[in-house]
Amino acid sequence: MGKLIAIIKREYLERVRTKWFAIATLLGPVLFLAITVLPVLFVSRTKASVESTNITIIDATAAGLGARVAAQLRDTAKTTPLVRVTLPSELIEAESLATRAVRDKSREGYLILDSLTVQGSKARYAGRNSTTVPDMSRIGNAVEKAVLALRLEGTGLTQSRIDSLTRVDVRLEKTQLSDSGREKSGAGSTILGLVVAFLLYMVLVLYGQTVLRSVIEEKTTRVAEVVISSVRPEILLAGKIIGIGGVAVTQMAVWMASSLWIGANVVPMFLKSRSPGMGAAAADSLARSNDLLSNIPTFSLGLLVALLLFFILGFIFYSCLYAAVGSTVNSESEAQQAATPVVMLLILSAVFIQPVALAPQSTLSAVMSMLPFSAPIMMPMRMSLVAVPAWQVAVSLGGMLIACVAAIWFSARIYRVGLLMYGKRPSFAELFKWLRYS
Repeated sequence: MGKLIAIIKREYLERVRTKWFAIATLLGPVLFLAITVLPVLFVSRTKASVESTNITIIDATAAGLGARVAAQLRDTAKTTPLVRVTLPSELIEAESLATRAVRDKSREGYLILDSLTVQGSKARYAGRNSTTVPDMSRIGNAVEKAVLALRLEGTGLTQSRIDSLTRVDVRLEKTQLSDSGREKSGAGSTILGLVVAFLLYMVLVLYGQTVLRSVIEEKTTRVAEVVISSVRPEILLAGKIIGIGGVAVTQMAVWMASSLWIGANVVPMFLKSRSPGMGAAAADSLARSNDLLSNIPTFSLGLLVALLLFFILGFIFYSCLYAAVGSTVNSESEAQQAATPVVMLLILSAVFIQPVALAPQSTLSAVMSMLPFSAPIMMPMRMSLVAVPAWQVAVSLGGMLIACVAAIWFSARIYRVGLLMYGKRPSFAELFKWLRYS
């Protein structure tokens, strides 16, 4: 036990005392909030470009729909669309002229309205900004409102009455109901879930690679030959994983505490500093951002315990695999190739982060959160989004325990043989022989 503690202490202090650990620990929360919260704030303030309405509207409806769309666009922008009324038979020629105007850069694009548009089926747009989401959203909304107004006017309503009926902006507030009562929910919960998932994914990748590099370093420098003369390889492996895992837990704890403090104090100050003198649209955007951030749920004790348990089990599982890979290679270039299967398991988990976050109660989410290789990332994320049934959490933890036992058994046998093996990388057949060694 004394040797194990000595190895753990060495692995822990060797990394905690470095200046790069201090820099990453202190700046990590700032960087993490910058790539999670700030994009949300910027997206909430995203507006269509000034040139988005500098387009040609080709109206082949014979119902004056083009003028209505142009009026809708003039209400939301400074530039004025050019309306060309044409017959359906002359549509191809009008489209050719509009295309020439786009190529000459006198117009940003052109919008075609025909009988299908009046029926509410479709309208066609072509232009340089066709991939710009805010621009297309503005034009699409203008067409929908114009078609709706045309239909309502056909029922005998006046234009003023139509405007009062169609200009509505309803904000939907969402509240999650669980066994414990009402809880905050919505986009805030989604942000929390994504933050939890990406934090776990990042830590598993970074510190799993740290275990891999540590094993390779000891093997290439022949330090392992000296160490295992007095310590069993299994104890050396356990001390290495526990020590590096302690570094990861320390950094995660600092990151979480700092992120919560910054989110509770710095972000509200940032939002308030932008509020004076803003217009109505900006004020509404600010209100939406405030609602979004205020609806982020707090970390309950159960969620923190679950997050810690899944992280520890996930770290043991992946660290054992990384250590086994590191003991079979002789350089980092070989390690990058040999570690591909392990990396692919993590990448596969990351691929499903967004689908699970968008539908945490789906069958896919339940299955991915109970598979041992993805459970350390998926289950804590689901628990931060919805109330997960207790049996699913139990199955997930049980599967992780079994996977960890299997990974420890596998990696310990590979590690104790491969640590003193040099030269050619072993084949799969040789690895199976190592597993049978007593």
